[in-house]
Amino acid sequence: MSTETTLSSTWTRPDDFIKLQRLKQKKKQLAARVSSNNNNKRPELDENDKCKLLEAKIAQKRKNPFAKSTDGAKKQKTDDSQESSICELTTTNTSCFIRETPTRPPPAKLVLQKFDAQAFAKLLHQQHAAQAEEEDDAELAARQKHTSHLPMDWCLKTRVRFFCPTELPATQLKTSQLASGLTSFVRCFDTNHTDSTLDISDATRFNQCTYYWQHPHIPWLTLFPRSSKENNGITIGERERKALAEEWDYSFRGLFQLLRARQCPYFYLCANTFTVLFRAAGCGGRAEMHALVTPSTRGMRNALRQEGIEYSMPLKRDAASGGSLNSSLTEEHTNETTTKVGENCAKEGTEEKPAEDDEDDDDDWLESLGVDERELRRIKTTHERKLQAAEMSEDFSDNSLLLIEGVECQGFFSYLLNAKSTISSVGRLAGVPPTLLASVAFPKATMQNLVPRSKKVRLDGVDYHSIDIKGLILPTFLPSVATLLCETRQMFSATLASSVNTLSFSKATQKLLESSPEESTAPEEDIASGQVFGEQNLSECGLLPAVVGAICRTGQHAVGLLERVCYQRGEGYAWS
Repeated sequence: MSTETTLSSTWTRPDDFIKLQRLKQKKKQLAARVSSNNNNKRPELDENDKCKLLEAKIAQKRKNPFAKSTDGAKKQKTDDSQESSICELTTTNTSCFIRETPTRPPPAKLVLQKFDAQAFAKLLHQQHAAQAEEEDDAELAARQKHTSHLPMDWCLKTRVRFFCPTELPATQLKTSQLASGLTSFVRCFDTNHTDSTLDISDATRFNQCTYYWQHPHIPWLTLFPRSSKENNGITIGERERKALAEEWDYSFRGLFQLLRARQCPYFYLCANTFTVLFRAAGCGGRAEMHALVTPSTRGMRNALRQEGIEYSMPLKRDAASGGSLNSSLTEEHTNETTTKVGENCAKEGTEEKPAEDDEDDDDDWLESLGVDERELRRIKTTHERKLQAAEMSEDFSDNSLLLIEGVECQGFFSYLLNAKSTISSVGRLAGVPPTLLASVAFPKATMQNLVPRSKKVRLDGVDYHSIDIKGLILPTFLPSVATLLCETRQMFSATLASSVNTLSFSKATQKLLESSPEESTAPEEDIASGQVFGEQNLSECGLLPAVVGAICRTGQHAVGLLERVCYQRGEGYAWS
């Protein structure tokens, strides 16, 4: 009894238990195999049965080796039957099948959303993208103009990029090239037509075109454009303001004297609220020294009238001409001064008294009707406000550009020297005088340079050499570089970005050339002689002869807004 209790109380390990289970499974599998083999054993056939089977096999028809096999048809039938059976199963148990396949997404619900104009516009844009591209190409081809010369663009540029299939002038200069470029620019040498030992390579001549003169120059301030965000939070003390004003006064006086003596063809004065372009006699088809101011305001125009400075507005709209005349009359009535605006200013001064008499007659007529004095004052004030609003509608726009010519330009120079609005006392660059920019040296000026960057660009499977320049680009830069590339390259192209505030300079010059009665009636010989006379007067201004010719050119396509320029030798320029 004791042994039985000990055996029953002994613990079986898990490994031993698993081994026992596996042995049992193997025994069962072996027994199942043996039983299946016994069942599959065929009964032994007698000799009679063997004879019958042999006779049946002999009587069977011999198989034709060239007959078409029917195994594929049988397989197709079996496959069709299987598919039909599967379809029956799926139709009977669709609910079960959907439940058992969680990867199948649920049916989407139709939800109506609000109309989105931007999304609809994008959809239409995608549908008509190809048509729009074709139309743009057609419009670009229609806008392009072909000329034998490069038009002059009086806008200040902020970026230019040149493309050429052949190699452009090198931007990494040698010591001799850098020194020769500096010397040629400072001394105003034309290296092709002067006998000197200076380097005359393409890189030297290109380097000569990248310099200009500026005053004042404060390295930690961005003086063009003056509205740069980098100028925020910078203040200048009273002592520094006074020193800057004295230096600027002397520099501005010297530069203006150079312009009057035709030793400087043009220069820019960039203030916080306006920009002025001074040009010498002969530039832009004008026989006298003149200045273009953009944009202007009603207050600035009133200040010029009070100083007795005459001006015209060449870009003013024709529809607003009546309103501008009435507004000038109201200003004369309120200020009790006679002024002249444009070419009809003298007539306005003579017609002031009759206008006042008409107004008195109108007041008397209204009083005779029994209109109260308070009502008369209210009518006058509302009328004056409407006229002022009509005049101020074009302030700070390109249409407000002012043209000041001849002797009046001297008065405008004095006005800029003494006006408090010239040097802003608040806001960005408070206390910093306006920026003076010129292509020739002047007193107190600092020489600045543009930094070109060259690289290779692949467009439509063709490799192009390109030079990219960012910074302040004067109008004479493009004609100088174009003259160089035309002499040394078969073809090239350029894309330019303009300063928005100076676009009206080219617009006004172009309109003045088109609307001048002298050029419209004068023969071509007289126009050419006037152009030659202007070039001869500016022959010692320090610019290349080709650039002086571009500045003094008159006639059709002499001036234009340039965004893209293409040149090919033998065909000329195509620009838009």
